[in-house]
Amino acid sequence: MGFFRKLIRHKTVAQLQAEAGASKDFRRTMGVWQLTAIGVGAIVGVGVFVLAPNEAALNAGPAIILSFLVAGIGSACAALSYAEFAGMIPVTGSAYTYSYAVLGELPAWIIGWDLLVEYALIVGVVAAGTSNYLQSLITQLTGFHLPVFLQAAYDPAQPDSGRGVNLIAMVVALAIAALQVARTEVGARFNTVVVALKVLGVVVVVVVGAFFINPANWSPFIPPLIQDPTATGGTRYGVDGMLAAASIVFFAVFGYDTLTTAAEESKNPQRDLPLAVLASLGVAMAMYLAISLVLTGMVKYNACVDPSETAGRCTQMILASDAPVSAVFAARDLHWVSGVINVAAIAGIASVVFAFMLGAARIWYALARDGLLPRWFAKPHPKYHTPYRPTMLLGIFTALAAGLLPIRELAELVNIGTLSAFIVICASVLILRIRQPNLERRFRTPALWLLAPLGIVFSLFLITGWPWFSDGRFHMIGGLDIVTIWRFVIWMAIGFAIYFGFGMHHSSLARPASADD
Repeated sequence: MGFFRKLIRHKTVAQLQAEAGASKDFRRTMGVWQLTAIGVGAIVGVGVFVLAPNEAALNAGPAIILSFLVAGIGSACAALSYAEFAGMIPVTGSAYTYSYAVLGELPAWIIGWDLLVEYALIVGVVAAGTSNYLQSLITQLTGFHLPVFLQAAYDPAQPDSGRGVNLIAMVVALAIAALQVARTEVGARFNTVVVALKVLGVVVVVVVGAFFINPANWSPFIPPLIQDPTATGGTRYGVDGMLAAASIVFFAVFGYDTLTTAAEESKNPQRDLPLAVLASLGVAMAMYLAISLVLTGMVKYNACVDPSETAGRCTQMILASDAPVSAVFAARDLHWVSGVINVAAIAGIASVVFAFMLGAARIWYALARDGLLPRWFAKPHPKYHTPYRPTMLLGIFTALAAGLLPIRELAELVNIGTLSAFIVICASVLILRIRQPNLERRFRTPALWLLAPLGIVFSLFLITGWPWFSDGRFHMIGGLDIVTIWRFVIWMAIGFAIYFGFGMHHSSLARPASADD
């Protein structure tokens, strides 16, 4: 086989469907509600409790709602593509498996490597980003304060803070890994309960907060562009800020793809997976829009924690604080709601960590089962039938990431990885429609020839920035930082080295699998 043909060798859709039907590696225990709970659990977390209010304060103002709609359009187009694939190829591996069937082995490896590291980093980002709510609840219930050194990871931007390790985030990551090693169905039931608690907490925040909205706080809806960012801690506003915020809050509008990694644990995957993908995104977007309206209506977007300071020229803005939702209610003397908020945030941590660790472990398992990583990782637990080896290693890795790394730069790196995967998925579903138009599809993406290209364009612009005409010239606004793009390039270079050094030679399509691999 020629070198180039090796790179694009692929499994057929029929072959993947046969593998899914014959697989006995996992127990089929999850129905549509549990799958939807995994999706909602993955989507709604640090975004609703941290990123949305922070970006409203620093970039978008009340127009944070428009930021979510921009990010949501790209995410919705990809969700419809995921739904079509999930109903057609219900196999563990999500976008990796879909790419293997359509684009070939090397593109599939690139997406698999991308998603594997991305999901692991998300666990660290989410656990670290919401640990302030956990610490707040512990203090509220017991009066106990963790030593400052154990409250958060060391941040070079605040070298004198005394912080060193985020202990609580590490404990959460390890506990969720242990739960997933034991039994998937037990973990799925636990996840359904904590997602219900999280949704209930968000509903309480929206309903109670709605009585304290001052519509004047929404004016101006798109605040004017700041000409002197140093005066406001780096705020932007204007359309520039709204689109810049869209590239960050995109972190908050994906996650439904994690539930497709559990295809071989679904009772009726070809029916339930498409339903769960679309339902989870719909529920999550409604929650994000509602809570963004409430928070920016309760306090001015640039209001200061210290009321004696001038709005927009603060030591600390309310919506930019470490626990902004609690801070908003405290500013309106609604301290009793903080307990509900803290419980909802804790549920957010548990469900997001559960969903993305489950996804990462199963992508790792799929890569190993196909020989692109050592097949030692594709040995399910003899008693519990879970991918316990990848799960245990991910537990350790994510605990270290959650405990030792600061959050915002990791969030940007996660976003570029996910957006790249979305571009491939939208392109793949188009290619497969052309190559095999008569293939049975339990769910067909409506207006595919419009929505899939739209998903590609929106995802690309969320990475690079949006072309905009002002001051007599075209320029790019928003987008991800150039440093983030370079880090992504390095990340992918490591993946290429692993593929050409190991995966290409040990692939199950290169030679029959052996016990010695």
